[in-house]
Amino acid sequence: MKQSRDSGTDRDDAVVRDFRGRYVAGKRNRTGTAAVRRFRSIIYGHYREFKRDFPWRRTADPYHILVSEVMLQQTQTGRVAQKYPEFVSAFPTVEALAEAPLYRVLGVWQGMGYNRRARYLHELTKRVVSEHGGSIPDTPEELALLPGIGSATAASICAFAFNRPVAFIETNIRSVFIHFFFPDRKKVSDRDILPLVEASLDGEEPRLWYSALMDYGAMLKKRHPNPSRKSAHHQKQAPFEGSRRQLRGLVLRTVLAGPGVTLRRLALRAGVPADELYPIIEELIKEGLIRRKGRGLVI
Repeated sequence: MKQSRDSGTDRDDAVVRDFRGRYVAGKRNRTGTAAVRRFRSIIYGHYREFKRDFPWRRTADPYHILVSEVMLQQTQTGRVAQKYPEFVSAFPTVEALAEAPLYRVLGVWQGMGYNRRARYLHELTKRVVSEHGGSIPDTPEELALLPGIGSATAASICAFAFNRPVAFIETNIRSVFIHFFFPDRKKVSDRDILPLVEASLDGEEPRLWYSALMDYGAMLKKRHPNPSRKSAHHQKQAPFEGSRRQLRGLVLRTVLAGPGVTLRRLALRAGVPADELYPIIEELIKEGLIRRKGRGLVI
């Protein structure tokens, strides 16, 4: 029988305090065998009891996992869990996505935000087909050469798609290591965190280990002030309402719904002057998300 949330929180806090006292305080060896073993046991213990279930964790298909990792770059897991099944159903293979017209890819992507990711995925699959015979590359170096894939995403794809023991940091992982190892510090750099990630990495089950770390980090953000705010890399996200990002999304949705729409109609739909929309339209054209056709705009 699971303990109540309050008693579970008290228990977890006591475990973390004990860990810090044994392995973090003073000049003790934070990456020694005993510390690593204890750290893993805490993270895996929580995972066994409270692990989250996501559709991308139920597949070993490298392409499907790549899609999920790109979706998760800037979007919360709840929204990705809703959109991911629809996307991989519409484009079940690398070839299916590569051959699809961009307007269809963007149409299925709607609701996710940051639409450049959809275009990057589209371009990426074309490159995978032409340069890799349709097989997703299995090294961070090769993956990082693909559109929209940075070093952290490349490493996470290797870990989750190919079970490779590569070290990387994302927001939940960062929260875990700050919470355990840097409780009294501010502006913690990823340079300080990465050696701890490398030392504690489960080389036999990296896929499982990273899932456990991320779930523990998600729990921390619910129970404590977000530990990631102590990171030197933390950036507070600007409000969406009234933002440039909101206008970008509105322009793209309007063009998808009515190809050939003019700037005047877009301005009326958005409720903003045309001269405010013009730079956004130029930006979207430059990024390859829309293009001019006659006096109107199309995908």
